[in-house]
Parts: sequence; structure tokens; C-alpha cells
Amino acid sequence: MRKPLIAGNWKMHNTLVEARALVAGVVERLDESADVDVLMCPPVQLLFPMAKAVVGSKIMLGAQNVHEEQSGAFTGEVSVAMLKDTGCSHILVGHSERRHIFGEMGDRIAKKVRAVVQGGLTAIYCIGETLEDREAGRTMAVIDQQIDEVLTGDIPADQLIVAYEPVWAIGTGKTASPEQAQEVHAHIRSRLVDVYDAGKAEKLRILYGGSVKPGNAASILAQPDIDGALVGGACLVAEDFAAIISAVLTAA
Repeated sequence: MRKPLIAGNWKMHNTLVEARALVAGVVERLDESADVDVLMCPPVQLLFPMAKAVVGSKIMLGAQNVHEEQSGAFTGEVSVAMLKDTGCSHILVGHSERRHIFGEMGDRIAKKVRAVVQGGLTAIYCIGETLEDREAGRTMAVIDQQIDEVLTGDIPADQLIVAYEPVWAIGTGKTASPEQAQEVHAHIRSRLVDVYDAGKAEKLRILYGGSVKPGNAASILAQPDIDGALVGGACLVAEDFAAIISAVLTAA
């Protein structure tokens, strides 16, 4: 049985005061005994203070991005070692906004994933199709390409999480139906069998990310191959994020 993970990607939101209030609100509503992992991914400058804010809770911290090199003349970038210093355990790699706004593609994303796992952290590798791809019937082909260009058997499966995020459902208010999401998740898992083997693919967690909210979380998270959620806007409201964490337990 795969342990559910609910991750919140804050993106470019929250000052220090706002971040402390948000974390306090989530901690207040958390059932620490619940069999679910919880991850928050704040902006990089908030990682150190948030590491202090989550002490005593089950909340883990993740980063939203990383540079693939260990060090060097890369103004404005951060390395895996620097993020590890803050208390990070996970790093998002290949998020659709990094792909479509900042132009990051397969070869660079592959280097980032390897840098993360070689640095001892867990990579959350994000994949997903655009609306144009889906309407043209290319969803599975896009998924296959994104898996093939980054994931190989030398990446430890226990340091990898895959997040399926249909680009057309991020920040748009649109959400894939539970059946649509499950279809893609099942396909991803079948492709992971080709990368690893059936046993490792069965244990590897696959998250859904695409306008997950308290109202739709339970039906999405009830699907057999959906092991949690990568939450965007709803993670910025303590009550909503806590409700999604509760929904995964209801759906189990």
C-alpha cells in the first residue's frame, strides 16, 4: 500500500508574516497520527524560517526548483546542497511553469533530477500535456516522451515521485475528471514498469496536480493509481489545504 502524499506548491506567494500564519493554520488542523505525508514547497527565501515553523509537526519541506550544477557562476540559482541545508527533503523538477515559461526541456530536466537524487533528496518529477495535446489525442504520447527523456533505471525509485499535472487544468479552474486522471496515472505506472520493474513501479507514488480543491479532492484521490496531490492555489488557504489532506484519508 502506497502512503498518500499531499504536497502544496506555494509558487511565488507569501511574505514571511503570511507564511508563518499559513503554516500555523495548517498545523492547527493537522491530525499528526493520520497515515499521510504532508509537504510544503515555499519560495526559496522562506525555507529556513519555515523549517523552524514546522518543527514538531509532520510537515516536510520541498523546494520549487534547483540548478543542476553543484556550484559555480550561476547568479540567482541554488544548488541541491544549499537546499538540503535548509532542511528540504524534496525538490520539484520539470513543473509546467518551468517548462513553458522558462523554457526548461528534457535534457536539462534530466540533469536536475539526477542532481537531486545524487544529493540525497527526493525528486518530484512533473509531467503533463497541454490542452492542444489533449484535444489532438496526444496525451499518452506526450507522457511517454516526458518519461523517456528523463527517467532511466539508474534513478533510485525510492527517491522519485511522479506528478501528473495536465497543463490545461492548472490555475484554470478546470479539472480532469477522476476517470481521466486515473487513465493517465495507470498509463504512467505501466510505463514505469518499463523503466524499473513491476514491483518498483507498484511502490512508486504518482500524484495528481490540476486545480485540486476540497470539493473535488476525495473523488480524485479515491482512484487506485492516484497516490496524492500536488496542490496549487488551494494550498495557500490553511483550511482548504487541511481539507484536502483530510479528503485523502476519507478516500482511502
